[in-house]
Amino acid sequence: MITSPVFAGKRYAVLGLARSGAAVAETLLASGAEVIAWDNREEPRQLFDGRIELADPVSADLSGCEGVIVSPGIPLNRHPIAAAAANAGVPIIGDIEIFAQARSHLPPHRVVGITGTNGKSTTTSLVEHLLVEAGVAVCIGGNIGIPILAQQPLPEGGVYVLELSSYQIDITRSLDCDVAALLNITPDHLDRYDGFESYVASKARLFTMQSPGHDAIFGMGDSETASIAASESTRHDPGRFHQVDGAALVEQQKQWPSLQGPHNLQNAAVAIAIVEALGVKPQQYERALTTFRGLPHRMERVAEKDGVLYINDSKATNPASAAPALAAFPPVEGAQGPKPRIHWIVGGLPKGEDLGECEPFFGNVAAAYTIGDAGPAFADLLEPYTEVHRSEMMAEAIREAMAAARPGEIVMLSPACASFDQFRDFEARGDAFRQIVEALMAVDDKGEDQD
Repeated sequence: MITSPVFAGKRYAVLGLARSGAAVAETLLASGAEVIAWDNREEPRQLFDGRIELADPVSADLSGCEGVIVSPGIPLNRHPIAAAAANAGVPIIGDIEIFAQARSHLPPHRVVGITGTNGKSTTTSLVEHLLVEAGVAVCIGGNIGIPILAQQPLPEGGVYVLELSSYQIDITRSLDCDVAALLNITPDHLDRYDGFESYVASKARLFTMQSPGHDAIFGMGDSETASIAASESTRHDPGRFHQVDGAALVEQQKQWPSLQGPHNLQNAAVAIAIVEALGVKPQQYERALTTFRGLPHRMERVAEKDGVLYINDSKATNPASAAPALAAFPPVEGAQGPKPRIHWIVGGLPKGEDLGECEPFFGNVAAAYTIGDAGPAFADLLEPYTEVHRSEMMAEAIREAMAAARPGEIVMLSPACASFDQFRDFEARGDAFRQIVEALMAVDDKGEDQD
């Protein structure tokens, strides 16, 4: 784990002992700090019983604490810990801030911070892949994988690549990224913010924490990102300020099987800009782009049979993230004109009342199969544009799509909704899609064998 003498003899409170909270507690304990901590669940508390003071920071005496470390999942706009910390004059911080404070005692290294509404995980994993292939010591953390504090310190010259949600940035104060990147901004998580402008301001803070001599990279697909870029352009050295759109990479993208679609073109362009800022040369990363295999639940190719491709894009939890998936498969020319190819499984717990960002790509949809709470409304919305099946449940949607799809077409789960109406999370939803596809294919194969 990562430790630092900077925490020795100091007192901290930790609220939430899931993965990141437990990693914080272990780091602080190993660094010689005094820790009080709490989790509403008994099991994680038992792991620390006898080693720390188990008390809820909401009601505990916080005097003398250097900080209250909270999980990014705790909604500070409505959780009582915000008032308790403010009354005690103690800052609320997160595990990324603890990492930032520990950096001075790590071997010389660099840090990459990647944020944006959509594409963060793919871009973070792609940067890791490109660096590994270039022979650079690297680890990823933040909003992806193992908590950064739970990982072993990198050797000199290593690169820490952090995927950062707005929630994590909100509770980080001193993370000076050597390279900071903003992919895009679209409305999301607005239940945690006082309007869209506050959400945008949260993303911008990644750059206000950054030294002017470090690299700042911005996607070029939306006005909010462009506005932040414009405000940062005068603060950064000209050679350290980058705006990328991927237009020059269109032909190369055809060779990247796991990076199809306009959204992945931008992800790749930002990843390339990041590794170039770190000194990686084209001859080191170009071949690695062709061997990147992507992430589960993000345009994941789970199967192909009889010329039909099955794609799990369960991570598309809002219309803005589903739109690029639809854009990735335009119609093909047929005898009677352009022929749409996508059998779109859509629905779940909606984050809005429409599919506005997806609408420009409705012409790519051969048929829609609506599921979940949003199903009836989405079916009404889509019927003027395409054939609609009111499937309700995932298994029925897949069964109907599988029966209808023809060679050259795509059955794609890209729900444009949260999963919580029918599934624990988007991973469980994507796993269910994969399992149902495999099961239905097995039944079909068995039937063919019996023939």
